[in-house]
Amino acid sequence: MTNALLSVAVLLFSMLSLAQAKTHTFNWTAGWDYRNVDGLMTRPVMTCNGEFPWPDITIDKGDRVQLYLTNGMNNTNTSLHFHGIFQNGTNSMDGVPFLTQCPIAPGSTMLYNFTVDDNAGTYWYHSHTDGQYEDGMKGLFIINDRENFPYDYDQELSLSLSEWYHDLVTDLTKSFLSVYNPTGAEPIPQNLIVNNTMNLTWDVQPDTTYLLRIVNVGGFVSQYFWIEDHNMTVVEIDGIITEKNVTDMLYITVAQRYTVLVHTKNDTDKNFAIMQKFDDTMLDVIPKDLQLNATSYMVYNKSAPLPEQNYVDSVDNFLDDFYLQPYEKQAILGEPDHVITVDVVMDNLKNGVNYAFFNNITYTTPKVPTLMTVLSSGDQANNSEIYGTNTHTFILEKDEIVELVLNNQDTGTHPFHLHGHVFQTIQRDRTYDDALGEVPHSFDADDHPDFPEYPMRRDTLYVRPQSNFVLRFKADNPGVWFFHCHIEWHLLQGLGLVLVEDPFGIQDAHSQQISENHLEVCKSCSVSTEGNAAANTQDLTDLTGQNVQHGTIPSGFTKKGIIAMTFSCFAGILGIITIAIYGMMDMEDATEKVIRDLRVSPEVLMDDDDEERQINEDRHSTEKHQFLTKVKGFF
Repeated sequence: MTNALLSVAVLLFSMLSLAQAKTHTFNWTAGWDYRNVDGLMTRPVMTCNGEFPWPDITIDKGDRVQLYLTNGMNNTNTSLHFHGIFQNGTNSMDGVPFLTQCPIAPGSTMLYNFTVDDNAGTYWYHSHTDGQYEDGMKGLFIINDRENFPYDYDQELSLSLSEWYHDLVTDLTKSFLSVYNPTGAEPIPQNLIVNNTMNLTWDVQPDTTYLLRIVNVGGFVSQYFWIEDHNMTVVEIDGIITEKNVTDMLYITVAQRYTVLVHTKNDTDKNFAIMQKFDDTMLDVIPKDLQLNATSYMVYNKSAPLPEQNYVDSVDNFLDDFYLQPYEKQAILGEPDHVITVDVVMDNLKNGVNYAFFNNITYTTPKVPTLMTVLSSGDQANNSEIYGTNTHTFILEKDEIVELVLNNQDTGTHPFHLHGHVFQTIQRDRTYDDALGEVPHSFDADDHPDFPEYPMRRDTLYVRPQSNFVLRFKADNPGVWFFHCHIEWHLLQGLGLVLVEDPFGIQDAHSQQISENHLEVCKSCSVSTEGNAAANTQDLTDLTGQNVQHGTIPSGFTKKGIIAMTFSCFAGILGIITIAIYGMMDMEDATEKVIRDLRVSPEVLMDDDDEERQINEDRHSTEKHQFLTKVKGFF
């Protein structure tokens, strides 16, 4: 009887929640206009309905989103990804071109239609096409669940941090992915901005607790963040509520989110600096005019002067997110059923361009979006080969425990994001310092620190230079999910792989089928919606014509290399001979040159040394003749 009453109560509660859920409809058109974002340069930016910046979205957990996105730009495709949203049962709404959808061509409109049942907290949205969100196509996506939020606060504020470029991403990409940039040096931004501006002013009330949502919506550089003479209490990361953790500095990579509580002072005599700082270790070159710090203002008293920059002695004592504890603890998942190990390397291919690799594979888009290959491949959907040799696809079985081991053999920091999941971070190794003679090593399953009992969970995690991390998650969300570096330059270089999770579960779910609107989008951009990675529908194992990465640079000397070396040596020898001959040639007498210029007869200036000079010239001519004879004999 008790169980029956409980079931009725749960059903009534579910129906009440459903009745209270709202549908939010948005009609957006992406376009171009000019803006001076940092106060230094007017440049083209991507606009939403002619406005910039793009609007933030705020909804409640359980609400439905219907967002019509029209591509009003005539020079580029586009897309929209809702970062961190699980899209359980609506994989085609994840917004990744050639993975879960077709690109939205100029003039086309795509409907993003999904319900947010499993997420709450701080998220964001952005274009997932060719790094174009660095041109402005992004905004915050806030999901309220106040009834289940365990901490009290009075007011809330959101801060979106980013770097800013004075050039368009398309122009920067041409120089970046170029034979003239063989080291893969990333473009250097011109400024740090917050809420799409500089020198932001935040008016605060005394003795007030603020919920501050901080999101790095940039595409490249991690940032240090602190507020002068104020502590921050971390209460959420990437949509996961945490136990309270007090810090005075955050390190936020691109795509990460931190929600903190800040309690203001009683004294209102002074205003305080809000500081952002580049992680300058990520910059290959630091221009002399680049300001590494940016200052905004926490204003208690508008009559008091604004503060100067607040410098700190060190940025090494920032909060290490590995040690944060989720509020709702989840014990470490059991031993993995499926272990994926990848090594990160940056290197050049045969075309001379620098690319990024997982296990020597640089991600290359297929001709058919991977989700559509799943849906059209029948009983071959669990064959990873049909998804292409360069999509780097792994098949995950339903509900298996997956362990992903990432070994960073690069000297830079990389933030990695997993679509469709949060993961447990069970290991993150320290940085290895070449200057100290330390040798980096890959993760050793037989020799590592004890894993935490209740690991930190989030959806975006950074790996330190020449280091490693280990993630675990349960394959309980059928879909095609991207795992990639969220530095947009590195994604353009191909640093991504694909997880096809429970492919037969995808096929069986009605909600996973492609909508008529989506098929029209595909038709508009002439992208096939059936078949393998090469768009072959007859023989799914025949990948003839698929997109592949460029060839590798051959090791050792090839025939062309030997020929080039031979001619180089021959040209060098001829050059030396030419210099030697030139050095032994008779030099025109300076006196004669002057005489010719002045049109004076040489006989006027002749002296008694003429006979000795003639003897020396004859000897010099004889030695030159002997040298040339030897050279001819050599050839």
